[in-house]
Amino acid sequence: MASFTYSAINSLGIESTGEIAATDVAAARDLLRQRGLRPVSLSQLDSAGSTGRRKKVKPRSLQVFSRQFATMIDAGLNVVSALVILEQQTDDKALAEVINEVRSDVEGGMLLSQAMARHPKVFDRLYIAMVEAGEAAGILDQVLDRVAVQIEKEMKIKRRVKGAMIYPTLVLCFAFIVLAGMLMFLVPIFEDIFKDLQGELPVLTKVVVAMSDVLKGYWFVIFPAIGGSIWGFRRWKKTPAGRQVWDRFKLRAPAGIGKVVLKVTMARFSRTLATLVAAGVDIIKALEISGQTAGNWVVESALADVRAKVHQGVPIAQPLIEDPVFPPLVAQMVRVGEETGELEKMLDKIADFYEDEVDASIQALTSIVEPLMMIGVGVVVGIIIISMYMPMFKLLQLVE
Repeated sequence: MASFTYSAINSLGIESTGEIAATDVAAARDLLRQRGLRPVSLSQLDSAGSTGRRKKVKPRSLQVFSRQFATMIDAGLNVVSALVILEQQTDDKALAEVINEVRSDVEGGMLLSQAMARHPKVFDRLYIAMVEAGEAAGILDQVLDRVAVQIEKEMKIKRRVKGAMIYPTLVLCFAFIVLAGMLMFLVPIFEDIFKDLQGELPVLTKVVVAMSDVLKGYWFVIFPAIGGSIWGFRRWKKTPAGRQVWDRFKLRAPAGIGKVVLKVTMARFSRTLATLVAAGVDIIKALEISGQTAGNWVVESALADVRAKVHQGVPIAQPLIEDPVFPPLVAQMVRVGEETGELEKMLDKIADFYEDEVDASIQALTSIVEPLMMIGVGVVVGIIIISMYMPMFKLLQLVE
C-alpha cells in the first residue's frame, strides 16, 4: 500500500489537499471519486514521507526544455516523441527523471498539463495554466515558446538583483570578520599594556575593552546566537504573518530600496499577466496566478481585491487606479490596453519599462551604497584603533 498526496475539487468547486493510501495511482483516483472529489494532481510519497528527494531543476534547464519542446511540436512531432528526445538530450539529470515520468503518464492517457501538474516543484501554476490553455486552443507550441520567454525574463531580473547584492554582502561579511578579529586578538594585546598604566582609561577605550572581554568570554554563545537569529529570521519570513510584515517593510525600505522592490514586483506581475492573457487563460484565473507569482504579499493581496471586482464586471484598470500600491503608469496603460483591445501588448510594454527601470535604479543604488559601506567599515576600524592609542597619547603627555 502506497501513500499519495492529492489536490482535488469537490462538487462546490472548493479545492482541498491531503494524503490518501492506495495500491497505485489509478486506485487513489477511484477512492477520491468515491468521496465526491475530482483529482487535480496526485503525487506518490516515498518511504520517508516526501514527494521525492531529487535535486532541484535549474530554471535555465527548464527554459531550454520549454524552447526545444516548442520547436519540436511546431515541427510536427507528437508530444510523446518530443518528450523521448528531450529526455535523452537534456544534461539536467533531475529534469530527465521528471520528463520520463511525464512521458509515462502521457502514454498512460493523461493530458500533458495533468502529467506536469504531478510535479509542482518543477512546473509551477503559471506553467500548468499556460499548457492547459495551449492544449485547449491547439497552440501548444506557441504557449511553450512564451513560457520559455517568461522564464528567461524571470532569470534576468533575478540575476540583476543578486548581482547588486553580492558586493554589499561581501563588504558586510568582511567588516564583521575584521571587527571580530580586532576585538578578539588585537584589543587583548593592548589591554595587557593598559594594565601596567596608572590612571583612568578614556571612556571610548573602556567601551572597546568591555566589548572585547564579552566577545572573548562568550564567543561560543554569541556566534551561535547570531547564526540562530539569521536562521530564525529566514524561517519567520516564510510564515504567513512574517511574510506580510517583511513584504510591507520591503516596499517601505529607505534609500530607494523600496522603490526597486516595487519595480521588480511590477515587472514580474505585468510579464506574467501578459503571458497568461496571450495564451488565452481566463482573466480571473490569470489575475489569481499573477498575484501568487508576483513575489510580494502586499501586491498579491491587492490583486485578490482586483480579481473580486473584475469578477463583478468592473474593468481591470479601475481597481488598479483606486489602489495606491499600483503606480499610475500601470493603471493607465492597462486602461488603454483594455480600451484598444491590446492588453497583452500594453502589459508587455509595462514589463519592459520596469525591467529597464530596475537596471537603472540598481546601478544608481549601488553607486551610493558601495562608498557608504566602505566609509562605514573605515569608521568602525578607525574607532577601534583610536580607542587603543588614546591611552598611549595620554601617557606620553604625562611623561612630558
